Amino acid sequence: MDAAPDRPEPTAPDSRPERIVSLAPSATETLRALGGLDRVVGATHHCSDVDAARVGGWLDPDYDAVAALDPDLVVTSDDLQAEVAADLRERGHEVFHAAPATLADVVESFAAFGAAAGLPKAGHDLAWRARSRLDRVRGLVAGRDRPVVYAEEWSDPPMAAGNWVPEAIETAGGRYPFVPPGERSREVSAASVEAAGPEHVVLHVCGHGERSDPAVVADRGWELPAIERDNVHVLDDSLLNQPSPRLIEGVETLAAVLHPAAIEA
Repeated sequence: MDAAPDRPEPTAPDSRPERIVSLAPSATETLRALGGLDRVVGATHHCSDVDAARVGGWLDPDYDAVAALDPDLVVTSDDLQAEVAADLRERGHEVFHAAPATLADVVESFAAFGAAAGLPKAGHDLAWRARSRLDRVRGLVAGRDRPVVYAEEWSDPPMAAGNWVPEAIETAGGRYPFVPPGERSREVSAASVEAAGPEHVVLHVCGHGERSDPAVVADRGWELPAIERDNVHVLDDSLLNQPSPRLIEGVETLAAVLHPAAIEA
């Protein structure tokens, strides 16, 4: 495989925010990877393993609690938080908002996040490492048969995952005929899933971690090769739903599920 390209050094920041409020779990995880978690003074109830004041939920943050922390920077993520980001700016806060739609967007957001957090070199390097890891996976699964994969982000009603997940599956060596890359997740019918004949089902239900029950798919009465072959897998939802470095780990995990011989070689 070709070596990763040389990395030009990014420009040093003009200022460094010392008090950051993270209003998205993906932002918290990205800050962790950037080495900036020590400057997080506030986070949502959904953000884990961070010693910070809690300022409400992802879609319903407590704006007064945010203001009381006197942040230099507030971070939001996804189009679903666009209104939150606009409200915060209206209240006079400096906001960094990332809304990636594709796998490439997610990787590029690491560099942009690093720049906004006053850690441009760390952001640049994090994006570079993510590309290198994805390229490694592509090389390992190249030339192998690609099974059809159905990825379910929500189970009631069943919703096929969109955004960056289609590309994550393709990168991991699968085929995903349910949602085009970059489009939002969508509800699917039993007929459409059965017609695609997925050989693997991946459950990564939002907010469920690894607690989803694989039996939920069979209990619907769906006739799928994946069920017949006992290929219904449960992944921690953060590995596929979160546009953070966790997603890169998710691609590697998927590749190991779909092509264990290639990854273990």
